[in-house]
Amino acid sequence: MVVGLGKTGLALCRFLAARGARVTATDSSSATALTTAQEALQGVPITLEVGVAVPATWPEHDLIVLSPGVPPELPWLQEAAGRGLPILGDLEVASHFFRLPVVAISGTNGKTTTTTLVGELLRASGRRPLVGGNIGTPLVAMVAAQDQAETLVLEISSFQLDTAPSFHAQAAALLNISADHLDRYPDLQAYVRSKAKLFRHQGPADVAVLNADDPLVAGLAAELRSRVYFFSRRQPQKLGAWLAGSLLHLRLADGRQGTLPVQNLKLQGGHNLENIMAALLLALAMGADLEACAAVLTRFGGLPHRLEWVANVGGVDFYDDSKGTNVGAVVRALEHFDRPIVLIAGGRDKGGDYAPLLPLVRQKVRQLVLLGEAKEAIAAALSGQVPIHMAADMGAAVQMAAAAAQPGDVVLLSPACSSFDMFQDYVARGRAFQHAVKELSHGRANRQCACA
Repeated sequence: MVVGLGKTGLALCRFLAARGARVTATDSSSATALTTAQEALQGVPITLEVGVAVPATWPEHDLIVLSPGVPPELPWLQEAAGRGLPILGDLEVASHFFRLPVVAISGTNGKTTTTTLVGELLRASGRRPLVGGNIGTPLVAMVAAQDQAETLVLEISSFQLDTAPSFHAQAAALLNISADHLDRYPDLQAYVRSKAKLFRHQGPADVAVLNADDPLVAGLAAELRSRVYFFSRRQPQKLGAWLAGSLLHLRLADGRQGTLPVQNLKLQGGHNLENIMAALLLALAMGADLEACAAVLTRFGGLPHRLEWVANVGGVDFYDDSKGTNVGAVVRALEHFDRPIVLIAGGRDKGGDYAPLLPLVRQKVRQLVLLGEAKEAIAAALSGQVPIHMAADMGAAVQMAAAAAQPGDVVLLSPACSSFDMFQDYVARGRAFQHAVKELSHGRANRQCACA
């Protein structure tokens, strides 16, 4: 039984049915809402049981496979586990078919940028990486493409690690940990334990890359059996990567070392320098060439919806950080700018605490524009710091932010929340923001033409 009919669930259905399994796919959404999914499964020999919170036929199955967004804590899944029925996720299923070395990246923030960058560094070094996972390409869809690759580079979420008891990565990085998904985990320590599963099957021949500046991450080193490389923005490391003045330093266990001038890196900002150091350590551990990596870093400028510059309208720069779906990501985004900011935030609350935003809001934010289900909670946490405006939708939020901004300011969309209250995903939210900014720009241009 495959639970959840999103992108990963559909891939799982096709993958398992093609290998002779008798598959039932279930999803609590209605048949009408799942029309597209059902069309995608036409011709696939499966049974559908949709529109129900608890599928009636689950006791008849030998294995339950969860899509990443499905919590194993659902009562019927707990009952199934109590009866000894295996409950696994897509990562566990796919990993049984992996034949190539695996590089895995996890963390609260920066996963997608780092995963993409590792792929670019390996590719420039003449290696043949296959990049996917939580980054967009379902893991089981990567199995058939292994013959064209040498290394699997995977973005891995804590949800995937929770249902992958035997997953093993030859090189793995944990970028950072901040409060996130507390609507899914009982407390921060449970979230940390979930992330630590990234390393549980590593041995002395494997590599673990850890953030030395993050106590929750660095504290895991004592428990690991693998070779540990640290990266740090603050202090030199015996083995790993660190910043000192205007240079990024690297030192590996095999004697390789080198430096890169920070000003030559296209991707800037403290959090991005951490992503770069982690990506370099992973790529070099898998045989990348430092000179080729340095060339990539002069042109790699980041990904869409991650502090992406959209436009300058009336002297104000608009940035799309729709991927900032937790408080830690917003902290990093605010730290990136040294100009006054009008911040657009809000969406679906994930159970986190907005209080860590207080110091930076006081220091850097001129006004705050809130939208979505969490706007009242964010307003309560940040009240009394700056003027707060409530918006009904993204278009209104952009208009309010533009009215509050002054020439030289930044209008920043960095929501601190998931997008699912108003949008399909963070990409759709970012596109809505960019569309509203372009509408704003066109409106001002038309007014200037009319006046002329």
